[in-house]
Amino acid sequence: MKSEPDAFGIDDLARVRIEPWTGVRNYQARNTMRDLMRVGDAVLFYHSNATPPGVAGLARVVKTGVVDATQFDPASPYYDPGSTREAPRWICVDVAFERKLDRLIALDELRANPGLDGMVLLARGSRLSVQPVTAAHYQVVLAMEGRAATATSTAPAKTKAKTKTTAKAVTTAKPGARAQPAAKAPATAKPRGKATAAATRKRSPRA
Repeated sequence: MKSEPDAFGIDDLARVRIEPWTGVRNYQARNTMRDLMRVGDAVLFYHSNATPPGVAGLARVVKTGVVDATQFDPASPYYDPGSTREAPRWICVDVAFERKLDRLIALDELRANPGLDGMVLLARGSRLSVQPVTAAHYQVVLAMEGRAATATSTAPAKTKAKTKTTAKAVTTAKPGARAQPAAKAPATAKPRGKATAAATRKRSPRA
C-alpha cells in the first residue's frame, strides 16, 4: 500500500496505530481492498513520491468493508458527489501498524533483485496505490532488510501499501498513493485517508 510520507507515512501510522485507507479513487485499487483483502493480511507500507521511494514498514489488515467517509464530505479532496450513503462507491480497509523497517528498501534495490521478478509494483506503468503481493515476494522483501523475517505470509492477495495490502498494496493504499494494494500476503499501498485516531493529510486522491 502506497502513501506519500509527507502526507501520511509509516511514522504517522505508528502514531495513530490504526488507519482507514481512505482516499483511494481508482476502481482497481478499490476492488483489491474490497474484494481481495482479508483480516490478517500482511501489508508492505510503501513511501511513494519520495526520495527515494521504497518500502518503509509493515502493517496488517484489521478490518475490511470499511466505508470511506471522505466520499461524503464536500470539504474533502476525496469528495464524490455521485456516491450515496445508501450505495457507497468507495470501500476501504483499516490497517494497523506492525513495525518500521530497520532501513527503507528503495525501489532501485527492489528492481535489482531477481527474486522479485513479476512483482506487480515493478511492472512498467504500475502506479496503483494498492497492489497485490505474493507470499514469496513478501518474504524476499523482508530478507532484503537484513534481518530474519518475522512476519508470515502464506498466499497471494485475494492487498498494502498506501500499499497504505499481502501487504496488499505496496500499498497502491494512502491516495495520492495515502495514498493511487493475499491471504496473509502483503500488498503494496494508500495513497491514505483519515485515521481512526485522526490524522490530517494533504494529498491528491489515491490512484
